[in-house]
Amino acid sequence: MSDSAPKVEVPSLAGAKVAIISARWHQEICDALIAGAKRALREAGIAETEPIYVLGSFELPLAAQFALNAGADAAAVLGVVLRGETPHFDYICQAVTDGVMQVSTKLDKPIGFGVLTVDTVEQAVARSGVAGSREDKGYDSTVAALDLLRVKRELGDRFR
Repeated sequence: MSDSAPKVEVPSLAGAKVAIISARWHQEICDALIAGAKRALREAGIAETEPIYVLGSFELPLAAQFALNAGADAAAVLGVVLRGETPHFDYICQAVTDGVMQVSTKLDKPIGFGVLTVDTVEQAVARSGVAGSREDKGYDSTVAALDLLRVKRELGDRFR
């Protein structure tokens, strides 16, 4: 984890249903992100679920919408977008970011954003949670979604 990252306690959310959705591009890195997401779910007392796979990161927002509409309380979307020689990187990063936020706010359900937008494979590995990496964005993004789910539930209880 980054030295400047806040320390967030993983909330206990036994019984919550959380979808893990992963792109297939850069599968080894995505597998590490998935492992981090599953670790966060275990720490929260949430039953482990099989990941849902889509072809690429562009497909993540709609897959999250499908999962949330099917009854998931929250989702974690995981992927890698690697800068290439064309503007494609910029378009995909913007579309995925905007799409995830639109789905989350439209459905009023948290989505953890674990999509690595990097210049090199080495940068992705350093953020993927593999042994020796600096960060674990699969874990971090899932904890962020879980923390928002906690807030949603607490506010629902407070204002009932």
